[in-house]
Amino acid sequence: MRIRTRLLAPLATAAVLVGTLGAAPAQAAPVTLSSGHADVLDVDYISGALVLRVLDGTGTTDVERNPADVIFRVPVAAKTTSVPGTPDWAFLGTGGTAWILPQNQVSGLLWAGWNTTEVPAGVFVGDKVTFNLTAVSGPAGFSVYTAAGGTPTVLFDSGDGLPDSLDVARLAHTHANWGFDAAGTYTVTFNVTGTLVGGGTVSSGSKQFTFQVLNS
Repeated sequence: MRIRTRLLAPLATAAVLVGTLGAAPAQAAPVTLSSGHADVLDVDYISGALVLRVLDGTGTTDVERNPADVIFRVPVAAKTTSVPGTPDWAFLGTGGTAWILPQNQVSGLLWAGWNTTEVPAGVFVGDKVTFNLTAVSGPAGFSVYTAAGGTPTVLFDSGDGLPDSLDVARLAHTHANWGFDAAGTYTVTFNVTGTLVGGGTVSSGSKQFTFQVLNS
């Protein structure tokens, strides 16, 4: 089991202490992640609530972070000009150019994925939760997909209408390709929902994730 460092509780405590003294709490500068392992969607189930965070594995110790406190950087090294022109690749745009964080680990790029390893057994129907992509703001299309033998399987695609949903089993730890059709800043909104075995549903609430896609 990975050792996780939780930053949220200490920050909340500090904010309360500062507020007690009558001063506004200082805003922490966002953390920029540009290479190494990162679970963009890190799902926990804590005290009856689904919690959606970022698991930052770019350092020597995994750190759970608030999505609002993270910027994911997609450098020019992620740019490709050889997107196939066949219809099954049209979700990456029609110009042959895209920026891709790959499903396999590549030095100098983020190895982006998700995990549900902290979701306990027997809580949700089918032992699964649902990832929902509800909004994308940015200069062009955003997608998440896997590829095998040159054939893509599209999991999320802002270009064909939203929301998009994906059922994910507990104990999953998956890496996929994260595609961007143009350079610029993207704000991507996800939430995670689950149907409880005893009845009812729970939701993580909507969380926004920021990607900076560079062209130079």
